This record gives sequence, structure tokens and C-alpha cells, in this order.
Amino acid sequence: MHYYSEKEIRDIIASVVAQQLGTPCAPQAKSCENSKQTVPVEVSARHVHLTQEAVEILYGKGHKLTKKRDLSQPGEFLAEERVKIVTNKGEFANVAVLGPARPAVQVELSMTDCKTLGIKAPVNLSGDLNGAADVVLFSPTGMVKADGSAIVAKAHIHMTTKDAQTYGVKDGQKVRVHLNSARPITIDDVIIRVKDSFALAMHIDFDEANAAAVAGNITGTLE
Repeated sequence: MHYYSEKEIRDIIASVVAQQLGTPCAPQAKSCENSKQTVPVEVSARHVHLTQEAVEILYGKGHKLTKKRDLSQPGEFLAEERVKIVTNKGEFANVAVLGPARPAVQVELSMTDCKTLGIKAPVNLSGDLNGAADVVLFSPTGMVKADGSAIVAKAHIHMTTKDAQTYGVKDGQKVRVHLNSARPITIDDVIIRVKDSFALAMHIDFDEANAAAVAGNITGTLE
């Protein structure tokens, strides 16, 4: 007969409890604590970022984007202005414009949106326009030919330096995130973006949200 030591008994109990809680980490594993850490998840619909030059072409000389409401990321806002995205194969009307103005025009779409428009856009982090597709933007009074502007935004997590220390991650790191939704899925290669002006949030697009049957507020668990 095998007699278990006190340490073996504690490890067995810890393992059983972890499995019951849905966190099957090995006893004393350093990653166990981090695996339980969750982040709020936000779903980004298709939207457009404009330069000040594009704003004036679309809405008139000297025009500034008009804030409708603040977004979760400090300093960013949903504008009152809207645009139509057009290609020779499709279009989307009444598309949200986000402010403030940026150094480059950027159109963020889902893969399904790209199929509707008949374009091939790369899956890039926001701000990376390498290989971006061409679209045309219309307002009631202007038009901007936005070549090299359309991307499918790669899933990412905004966090501060303090958040990164807490989660044990660093800027640019790739992580796996389990979406705690009605139809749970795990997304690989989620990029950590660290900046002290950020607010903690994971951003996914509508295709990813629909795949996970996201409804209302959910969280994601870093794995």
C-alpha cells in the first residue's frame, strides 16, 4: 500500500479543485494565476479614421470632426459625421467615423465586409497599412480616393504598463484568449498593445464576435 505524503495530498487536492473551477493548472505552476486573468471584450464594427485633409475634403474647408460620444479608449470618440465606403463591386452606407483625425486614412473592416466589397484586405494591427486595399469614401459633399487604406484589424488587447506587469506580458507579445461567451472560442495570436494612455480592453471584429455568439458584455481569459 502506498502512503501519500502531506505534500502529495495537498497537490492532489489542489489539482481536483482546479479542475472543478475550470482552471486545470498544475499545482504550483507559475502560469496558473495568469490563466485566471480576464479582460473586458469589445466588438468593433466597421469604421473609418480620417486625416484632417480628408475631413475637409469630405465636409468642407476648416471642418473639424464633431464628437458624438466618447469611446472606451481615452481621447477617442465616435463622430457625428458618416461616410459611404464604395468599390466597383459593393458599398456600405452610413459608416461610423472615429476621431480625432489621424496621420493616415484607415478603413477597418471584417473579412465578410471585404467579400461584400470585392476586395482583399490584410489582417493587420491598426496603424499598419502594409498591403492595405483601395476604397473610395463619399460624403454628401465630397469624395476621397482612399488607396491603401482598408485592413481587417487584428485582434488585440489595450493595456497600461501596470496592466502588463499584472498580466505578465509585454508590448507586442502574442497571447491566446478564450472568449467567455455563449459559444466559447479561443483566438490565437492576439497582440498585446501597451501604452499608459490606454484603457484595458480586448478588441475583436464582428466576424469573431459572431463566431463566438457574443451577446452583451463578455470577458476573455488569457491562456
